[in-house]
Amino acid sequence: MGLFSGLYQRVMTWSRHRLAAYWLALVSFTESSFFIIPPDVMLAPMTLAKPNKAWFYAGLTTVMSVLGGLLGYVIGLYAFQAITPWLINFGYMDSYYLAQSWFERWGFWAIFMAGFTPIPYKVFTIAAGAASMALLPFVLGSFVGRGLRFYLVAGLMRFGGTRLEKQLSVWVDRIGWALVGLLIAIYFIRFH
Repeated sequence: MGLFSGLYQRVMTWSRHRLAAYWLALVSFTESSFFIIPPDVMLAPMTLAKPNKAWFYAGLTTVMSVLGGLLGYVIGLYAFQAITPWLINFGYMDSYYLAQSWFERWGFWAIFMAGFTPIPYKVFTIAAGAASMALLPFVLGSFVGRGLRFYLVAGLMRFGGTRLEKQLSVWVDRIGWALVGLLIAIYFIRFH
């Protein structure tokens, strides 16, 4: 068994744990305002492990993510100066400036895109608060964007089911090493 296949088996075991839904809720909430790991990394294996709970997991992830987004909004609204060094240290300032310009141009659509795409959603929630974006479009854009993303992930995992789980267990080491290679290449291209 390779490095990534062992990790994959461990993740699938954790995904079936009786407290997994609580951890999914916590990760979904915190990722929207300050945590680094996206909830998709829990949502996907949990849905593979229990396909009959796919829609419950997607709904839980969406609701908790939007609630966490509201925390990010409040942080941006009331504590932006305090977190600016954190944004700088983690290299999020460029994303913050991009988010601000998007809010000025597109409002609702900016938060929708941030919620749906792999763009760091937490940066947009904080920027929305710092820019005093209207709360109703923020919440609606978050629900639509995050909901579409998480229901899409859960749906793909649910309908892929055991066949997808078996294929992943065969290919996970190759995929894992390919991603490591890609990250190393990106690092050298960007920083050297």
